[in-house]
Amino acid sequence: MAKEDDPITVIDDLPLPAFELPKWLVEPAVRSCRLFNTALDFVFYDVPALRAALAAKEATTQAAGDGSLSSISGLNALSDPEGSLLIIDATIAPHVHEYRNVENFLESSDRQARDVDIATITGVGSSALGSAALAWDISVALQKPVLAIVPGYGVADVVLQALGGWFAFGLHDFLGSKSLIQAGLAISAPQTARIGRELSASIPNEPTVRGAPVFRHGSGSSDVLHALLERRETPFRLLVGHSKGALQIGNAIESLPPERTRSLHVVTLGCPIGKNVPGVDYHQYLGLFDALGQLNAWGHRPDCWPPTWHSTNPVLPPAMAAGEMTSESLRGCGTA
Repeated sequence: MAKEDDPITVIDDLPLPAFELPKWLVEPAVRSCRLFNTALDFVFYDVPALRAALAAKEATTQAAGDGSLSSISGLNALSDPEGSLLIIDATIAPHVHEYRNVENFLESSDRQARDVDIATITGVGSSALGSAALAWDISVALQKPVLAIVPGYGVADVVLQALGGWFAFGLHDFLGSKSLIQAGLAISAPQTARIGRELSASIPNEPTVRGAPVFRHGSGSSDVLHALLERRETPFRLLVGHSKGALQIGNAIESLPPERTRSLHVVTLGCPIGKNVPGVDYHQYLGLFDALGQLNAWGHRPDCWPPTWHSTNPVLPPAMAAGEMTSESLRGCGTA
């Protein structure tokens, strides 16, 4: 039984408010915003290469008749606001494994879920498609499976984006705007606040207000990563964040016990963060032509200044080579 002075429990016991909007009215609006951000994934991530590679590998597998198909159904749900955990493995079919529940992932007996030790988070509102594309680049470069944390996209994200969160995500992260908006929604409209939050709601012992999850570490993705870092038997050895994903990684690792961050490598692409956690080896890249990343740097200096802009899509040069930079970071950054 919860303590009487637990404010979340007290709020959960209050009657439901009268501010709820019907889900059939809210969800299409959230889906349309998610679809817009999915379109941006084609700009910032190498989505065409991912889809072509998966299609080719699936065709080869089908021709061989071994039945090990790459599941890309989740990647085709372009407007789905819910987040997920995707294990992307460029070396072994099936190349995509999807998990919709954090607790199920933690308790999974699947070898892939137990052994994966690399995780990635993409930028503002990215879909499964963009998240998988970044993870695929890194999996190809390192020849290892990669866990892509697909950010859920809810009403708080819509509000934040409307307030300029796409171009000032460093400021909004500093002010904790998403946490405040999500908490306010949970109090006033809990059913609305659950849209896009099923992944974070599946974290064991995740705090709730009126049944809607609230964020402890700034965002749903940060909460998910924090839980995985804290609870998994196999520690992560490498975290890669692009754009706002770098900030989410920074938030997730700050309050972990030292034994969970010792010897951890963190690579940031397009958004340097504060090197605030002892024992973590940071490698940070910020493009010379990356106005968006420089706008959100907040005085944090990168280790490397490649002649690139914010995108990791080679079709739109000069793009960041996410896989090559990650591989290079594990050897040590060659230029400062």
